[in-house]
Amino acid sequence: MDHPDKNFRGCLWLILGIVFVWSGVRPHDYPTWVLEVLPIIVGAPLLIYLHGRSFYFSRLVSFLLLFHAVILAIGGHYTYAEVPAFSRLKEAYGLSRNYYDRLGHLTQGFVPALIAREVLLRKSPVPRGKWLFFIVISICLAISATYELVEWGVAVAVGSGADSFLGTQGDPWDTQWDMFCALIGAITALLTLSRAHDRSMTRVQRHT
Repeated sequence: MDHPDKNFRGCLWLILGIVFVWSGVRPHDYPTWVLEVLPIIVGAPLLIYLHGRSFYFSRLVSFLLLFHAVILAIGGHYTYAEVPAFSRLKEAYGLSRNYYDRLGHLTQGFVPALIAREVLLRKSPVPRGKWLFFIVISICLAISATYELVEWGVAVAVGSGADSFLGTQGDPWDTQWDMFCALIGAITALLTLSRAHDRSMTRVQRHT
């Protein structure tokens, strides 16, 4: 039997495919593009595998997964330091940097927070409450720290060739800011969307 959200998920996959192809057409440089969109390259087959085992994320998390993928694809196409819309904001308001990178790291906490919350609530005995909040935040910080270690490893391996991937824009505290943004994103997601997330999970669990 087809899942009732089949058409909804089909639209999300179609949008992702279009954005991904656009992102890969004449990007700033292909090595940076590959590094930036690697989470999409890894994550899409994982989702297909989960769907094959009849595990479907809620509509809310599915939409946020697409939103995160679009942010990654845009960052991969232009590099995070040179996204045009944010460069115009930088010039218009005399900002010290292109802030698309900060948006990316806020999202890196915001979206994984609800993914982790859904997996824990649906596939583990962890109940709603303070411990769930703490565990989800810890997972998001671990993901952010791992990403920063990957950036460090790439920088050590390729030297100045990793500048576009790192996107530090001359800020010596960029790593700490990235992790702080992920933390703020995760906390914001849990405080603002937990009730909506519960409703969305209830809907998908009725059909799984």
